[in-house]
Amino acid sequence: MKYTIEEISGIVRGEWLLKSENYIIEHLLIDSRKVVFPSGSLFFALKGSRRNGYQFIGDLYEKGVRNFMVCDRTDTGAFPGSNFIYVRDSLKALQDLATSHRKQFTIPVIGITGSNGKTIVKEWLNQFLEEKYNIVRSPKSYNSQIGVPLSVWQINEKHQLGIFEAGVSESGEMEKLEKIIRPSIGVFTNIGEAHNEGFLNMRQKVNEKLQLFKNVEALIYCQDYPVINEGIAAYMQQLRGGITSTNLTLFSWSTRTDAAFRIISILRKGGSTYISAEYRHDEISFMIPFTDDASVENAITCYCVLLYLKIDPLFINKRMAKLGNLPMRLELKKGINNCSIINDSYSTDLNSFRIALDFLSQQQQHPTRTVILSDILQSGRAENELYEEVAGLLAQKQVNRLIGIGAQMSKQRQSFERLPGVWSVFYPDTDAFRKDFYNLEFSNESILLKGARVFMFEHISQLLEQKVHKTVLEINLSALLHNLTEYQRMLKPSTKLMVMVKSFSYGSGSYEIANLLQFHKVDYLAVAYADEGVELRKAGIALPIMVMNADPSSFDALRQFNLEPVIYSLSLLKSFIEFLRDQFIQDFPVHIEIETGMNRSGFLLSDLSELATLLPQSDLKIKSVFSHLVAGEDPVHDAFTKNQGKQLMEACTAIEEACGYPFIKHITNTSGISRHPELQLDMVRLGIGLYGIDSGNASAINLREVSTLKTTISQIKSIKKGETVGYGRKGVAKRDSVVATVRLGYGDGYPRRLSMGVGKMYLRGKLAPVIGNVCMDMTMIDITGIAGVEEGDEVIVFGKEILIQELAKWAKTIAYEIMTGISQRVRRVYFEEA
Repeated sequence: MKYTIEEISGIVRGEWLLKSENYIIEHLLIDSRKVVFPSGSLFFALKGSRRNGYQFIGDLYEKGVRNFMVCDRTDTGAFPGSNFIYVRDSLKALQDLATSHRKQFTIPVIGITGSNGKTIVKEWLNQFLEEKYNIVRSPKSYNSQIGVPLSVWQINEKHQLGIFEAGVSESGEMEKLEKIIRPSIGVFTNIGEAHNEGFLNMRQKVNEKLQLFKNVEALIYCQDYPVINEGIAAYMQQLRGGITSTNLTLFSWSTRTDAAFRIISILRKGGSTYISAEYRHDEISFMIPFTDDASVENAITCYCVLLYLKIDPLFINKRMAKLGNLPMRLELKKGINNCSIINDSYSTDLNSFRIALDFLSQQQQHPTRTVILSDILQSGRAENELYEEVAGLLAQKQVNRLIGIGAQMSKQRQSFERLPGVWSVFYPDTDAFRKDFYNLEFSNESILLKGARVFMFEHISQLLEQKVHKTVLEINLSALLHNLTEYQRMLKPSTKLMVMVKSFSYGSGSYEIANLLQFHKVDYLAVAYADEGVELRKAGIALPIMVMNADPSSFDALRQFNLEPVIYSLSLLKSFIEFLRDQFIQDFPVHIEIETGMNRSGFLLSDLSELATLLPQSDLKIKSVFSHLVAGEDPVHDAFTKNQGKQLMEACTAIEEACGYPFIKHITNTSGISRHPELQLDMVRLGIGLYGIDSGNASAINLREVSTLKTTISQIKSIKKGETVGYGRKGVAKRDSVVATVRLGYGDGYPRRLSMGVGKMYLRGKLAPVIGNVCMDMTMIDITGIAGVEEGDEVIVFGKEILIQELAKWAKTIAYEIMTGISQRVRRVYFEEA
C-alpha cells in the first residue's frame, strides 16, 4: 500500500514548513545510513538525549531524500524541492502513521510479549507457518517504540498473517504499541527481571504487558508464573465488570497444575528433550533437539499457538523435531585467506537481509565485499520486483560480488548483471556451488552468507571459515554499544567522548571495536603506542587518534599516519619541535599531559613557565590539555580528586593565555564519568566501562557484559580416589571422580594462579572447580556430579555466568589484567544481537 506525502501529512496532522512535489512514500527512515530508494523515502527526525535527527537532514538531502518529518521549526531554505512537515513529536507521528496503516488490514495478527523468548517464539512460529501463510513479522527483535511501527509498516495486501513482538521498559508504553499492532492472538511468554528498573514491582510490569491483549480473541500463556496468573485473573475480572468484550479465550499450559495443555513429563536424553502432554483428553508426545529450559518453554508455547490455529499435531511434531538453533545475532568470524565471514544463514526475508547488509557495510578491514545469497522464499511479491529491490540494496551498500544460489536467483540474474561494479555468478543449488568452490577465489574480503534454511548454507560456512583453536572470546557488539550509550546519556550535550582502544582494545580486538565506534560517531580514539594507531589507519579508521606513549622513534609514523601524540615532558617537546621544523611541518596536532598526582608522566606545574615560552614559538597545534584521575572511583579520595581538577584548570589557564586560543580540556576516566560530573569539562575518556566494568558507581549504570570466554571439552576420564591429575601430581582425587580436560591453558591467558580448585568454570548450569595445575594449553576440571556432560560440550570461562571481576578476584588481580592477557591465538568472534 502506497501513500502520497500529502496523505501522510493529513494522517499525522502535520503543518507544512515547505511543500513541493507530492511524492509517493513507500519507505520510512530513521537512520541516515540506510537510504536505498531516496525519492520514495520519508525521514523522521527523531530527537534523542544527545542527538537530534535534524542534524542528518543535510546528508540525506545530498543522497536524494526529499521528504522530512521534523519537530523543529527551522529554516528550510537550503533544501529546495523538498517537503518538510512539522509535528510536535516526530516519534508520535511515526506511531500514528503505523497505527493508521494497520487499520487498513484485517489479517490475523499474533502479538508476543514477555521478558524473554519473544524473538525465538516469533521466529519458530514463522518456521512452522511459513508454508501455510504469507507472513509479515518483526525484523529480528524490532519490539520498541520505534521498532514496532517500522515493523507494522511492512504489511501489504499479499500478507495473510502477522507476527509482531512488543517490549516495554516503563509504564505507559504498551498502550501505544497495542494500538499499532492490534493483535488478534496474544502470546505472553514469561516474566523475569529484565527492565525491572522501569517499574515499581513485578505486578506492575505484568499489568503493563497485559495491555497488549486488550482486544485479542485468545491469549496463550504459561500458568507456572504466579504473578502472570494473578494479573490475568484481575484482568478477567475487569472484563467481567464490563470494561471491554468478554470474548476472550484463555489457552494456558502448565507443568504443575491443570491447564488447557497440561505437561505430563519432560525427559532430557542426549541432546534432545521428549515432552508428553494432555490436550482435550488426548496424550500428545513430541521431541525437540534442545535440552535447555528456555528452549523447552518456548517450544511448548509455540505448540499451544499452533494448536489454537488448528494445525495438525502430526505436522507440528514433525516440525518440532527439526527445529533449528536460531543464531539471534550476526557473527563476524575469521575465514580462509584473510577473509571475514558474516554468517546469517537461517532466513532470507528482505528485512533481515537489509540488517545483515548494514552489518556488512560496517566492515572496512577488507577492500572487497561479497554476498552469497539464496532465493528469498515466501516474500509475497512479484519476483522481478523483489530482486530489483535486492539489486538496489547491493548497489547502495557497494557490494562488489554476488554469488546467487537457487532457481529464482538464476532466473532473475539480469537484475544483477546490469549493476555497475558488481560481478555476479549463479548456481541452481548449494551442491552446484560446493562443486565449483575451489574454482572461485576468496581472499581478503568480507563475505556475507544469507540463505534460507532449505539451502543448507552451513555447508558453505564450513568451507569458508578458518579452522582454528576451539577456544573463543565472544565480543557482543550490541552490548558494547549499549554500554557506550549508557555513558553518553550521562554526559552534558557539549562534552565530547574519547574512547580508549589501547592494548588491543582491552583484549577485544582493536580494529573491530574502533570500527564500531567510528560508525557510531565517537569523537576521539586513544591508543598506547604509535604502532597501534598505524594498524587502525591501515584498516580504514579515520577518527582522530591520540597516542599516549610517543617517542622519537615513532615521529615518522605519527606524521605519515596523521596520529596525534601526547607530549608529556620538556625533552620530548623539544625533540618533536625540532623534528617538525626539519620536516617543514606546521600546526601539527598534539595533546599536552599535566601531572596532577599520578606521578607517572606529564608536565609538572613547575614546568609551566618554560612550557608557556616554548609552545607559542613552536609548530604545534594544541588539541587538548589533560591529566589522569588517580582514584576517581573511591569516595575516600574525593578531595584529592577535586584538587586534581583544580590543578589541571590552573595549567590550562596558563597555557591558553600563552598560546592565545582555546583547546579541549579533559581529566575524567570511566569511573569519574558518573562520580564526578563536575569534572566532565570538554571531553571524557571512556575505557574499561565500555566492556561492562566500572569500579566507581556501577550500581547507577545499567552495564552489560560484553566479553565471554568459551572453550570446549576435549576428553573426559573417570579416576579413582587417590589418583592424581596434572603436572607435579598436585591434584589429588578425594573421591572417585570424573575429570574433563578443556582446551584452555595459561598460554591462552588463563592464569596459573587459578590452579588447585581456586578457579572454576561453568557448564550444564553448574560450576566445576579446576583440579591440579593449569597447563600451558589445557586445564582439567572436576565435573563429578554434573549430569549429561559430553566431550565437545561448551564451557564458560567468564561471561554472564562467571563475571570477569569474580574470576579476577580468584586470581588476586584486576579485570584489566585478565582481559588484556587473553592470548592472540584465542579466536575473537564479534556479533550483534538481533
